[in-house]
Amino acid sequence: MAATVLRVVVADDHPMFRRGVRALLATETGVAVVGEAADGDAAVEVVGRLVPDLVLVDLQMPGGGGLDAIRRIAAAHPAVNVLVLSMLEDDDSVFAAVRAGARGYVLKDADADDLVRAVVAVGRGEAIFSPGIAARMIRFFADRPPSAEPFPDLTDSERRVLRLLAAGAGNASIARQLSLSPKTVRNYTSTVLRKLRVADRTQAGALAREAGLDAPP
Repeated sequence: MAATVLRVVVADDHPMFRRGVRALLATETGVAVVGEAADGDAAVEVVGRLVPDLVLVDLQMPGGGGLDAIRRIAAAHPAVNVLVLSMLEDDDSVFAAVRAGARGYVLKDADADDLVRAVVAVGRGEAIFSPGIAARMIRFFADRPPSAEPFPDLTDSERRVLRLLAAGAGNASIARQLSLSPKTVRNYTSTVLRKLRVADRTQAGALAREAGLDAPP
């Protein structure tokens, strides 16, 4: 196979949908579907074995789901570009996918030409989103007022919890340092994850460290 061919893996739990995507991409010169996966675990395995240029991932899959697959693929194979192809268009799903490592997000009802363009663009390392999603992302960031403090949506208490979380403290340690009950710490942590639109403490801590929030106040 020529080196210029864009090698693609399609991960979706619906066989007919995978077949349709394969048939669509077969009409595009320079693009080849080299593998398929029906669940998240299989997607990670196939990508690890084939190391394609691009993997198309549906978020709603068994076997750990699409988000977990994206995180694992991004961590193990950073050169593999991830494009989400999903029916979900809510902000939480979109931002969670981007946090996990997706470079693009296209809805399943997109026109065939738009999907092909997204595959080629993301496969080359660009970032691309469906028009409606891109517009909402622009509004989301445009509506955020300038602030000297990182994560302006967090309360002071939530920011203190995040700071300790980013420094590697566990719930018991956070509770002891802030004179809070373990249940209160768990509640604060859940709220922080939701506001930051991340899936777990590891991602929240990484964001906080990037913003310099793990240093002592």
